[in-house]
Amino acid sequence: MSSATRNRAASAGSLLLLGVLLLAGCGSKKAATTTTTSTTATAATTTAHAGCTTIASPPTMTPRSEKKPTQLLDKTKHYDVTLVTNCGSFTFRINQAQSPNTAASFVSLVQKGFFDHTIFHRIALGFVIQGGDPTGTGSGGPGYETVDKPPASADYLHGVVAMAKTSAEAPGTAGSQFFVVTGANANLPPDYAIIGKVTEGLAVVDLIGRHGDASELPTMLIEIEKATVSVS
Repeated sequence: MSSATRNRAASAGSLLLLGVLLLAGCGSKKAATTTTTSTTATAATTTAHAGCTTIASPPTMTPRSEKKPTQLLDKTKHYDVTLVTNCGSFTFRINQAQSPNTAASFVSLVQKGFFDHTIFHRIALGFVIQGGDPTGTGSGGPGYETVDKPPASADYLHGVVAMAKTSAEAPGTAGSQFFVVTGANANLPPDYAIIGKVTEGLAVVDLIGRHGDASELPTMLIEIEKATVSVS
């Protein structure tokens, strides 16, 4: 692994890459670097971005707390989550076999509309896009945590969807903040619960991934307008 890659993986471990989640014990993530609504909104109104629709004003973002689901997903069914954004839509299939507790939590949050009108608060060029925080700051969560320790063989490759955590939390700890890998290989340690992989719209993920700066802040406001889940 190159020194640049090691540095990137190390920064990811502290909050999953400089800007991630959960305060210990309360299900919210504390980011070393946060993305404020005002910063993102300003960028959105001053920069033109091909392929995305500019949002005139940021969505309302406030802390939320949900009940932790008590049942796992049906093992005989497939769950596909679609995120509709102002840059297009992408879909990923939930991997409940690898992360059953986290998968049940994520699907439950989608069904409750938890991710609707939230933003991608962190965009690390050639690395990941990160969202799932109802406050848009990198410090919010659902008010609870799940744990699914990833196998040692876990790979964070292009299109993989996984959950962010702080370096102080146990491997596989998750709240609501998630990331999608935009590089060929994020070269992360097996610490982040994998919940799926993009099956449709990977080009949209890559488009979103181009709208970040050197500080890993978005250069325009990218909103999850609607999250849905289909069951088959």
